[in-house]
Amino acid sequence: MTENRQFVTYQNYLKVPELLSLQSPLSDPEEHDETLFIVIHQVYELWFKVVLHELDRVRALFVAGDGARAAATLKRVLTVLKVLVAQLDILETMTPVEFESFRDRLESASGFQSAQFRELEFVLGRKQGDVIERFPEGSAERRRLERRLGEATLWDGFMRFLAARGCAIPAGVLARDVTGPVTPDADVQEALVRVYRTDPELAGFCERLVDLDEGVQEWRYRHVKMVERTIGAKRGTGGTMGAAYLASTVGSHAFPDLWEIRAQL
Repeated sequence: MTENRQFVTYQNYLKVPELLSLQSPLSDPEEHDETLFIVIHQVYELWFKVVLHELDRVRALFVAGDGARAAATLKRVLTVLKVLVAQLDILETMTPVEFESFRDRLESASGFQSAQFRELEFVLGRKQGDVIERFPEGSAERRRLERRLGEATLWDGFMRFLAARGCAIPAGVLARDVTGPVTPDADVQEALVRVYRTDPELAGFCERLVDLDEGVQEWRYRHVKMVERTIGAKRGTGGTMGAAYLASTVGSHAFPDLWEIRAQL
């Protein structure tokens, strides 16, 4: 009896027909630039999914003490971040007039509502429980954020990695309440200074985390400038403060201890 199954092809493996059916401009007649706007933001969500997938792996590898594979995975994340920044160049080819031609169709929709970006903030240690309240109770997005709120962050995994390598990481830091944000710790900073001065390999891991932190900040900065260039001081969609709010997030460190020690090295 012949087995009735579909052969794997490029189209059905990647679900290309389904993927290409997901761009549905709301302007009528359709404004030319709305398709670009939709595609760029959908691609961002796909890259956010990849970054979350990889950072979960980095955290697990840190806990397992597998530094070599953690370093390789971090390198991949840093490369993706460069792509995220570069995509803003494409959005900036759209003039303010072109964006305004369909902006009212967005109504209450806003990038502020990206659950995956909020997940990314949680993974990096920027945990704010009130963020969850912005998503409907029982929704898949809210459940994911609730799970992330109760999970250890990437920094928590790194602290365990350093402790296992003999660094003097305080017990209180290793057993901290992971539902709260990562905050500076003088004892951790002392241990990190010692790492930089005595262990080049571990110092390299620290620098990759600084690269990660800086890469996210670079994306935030470029995002702010893109929004200013496109809508100026107008309020954002969904009632947000637009560029003013985004500017307030630039310069906020995910790993504050790694920045605090710069003056001591």
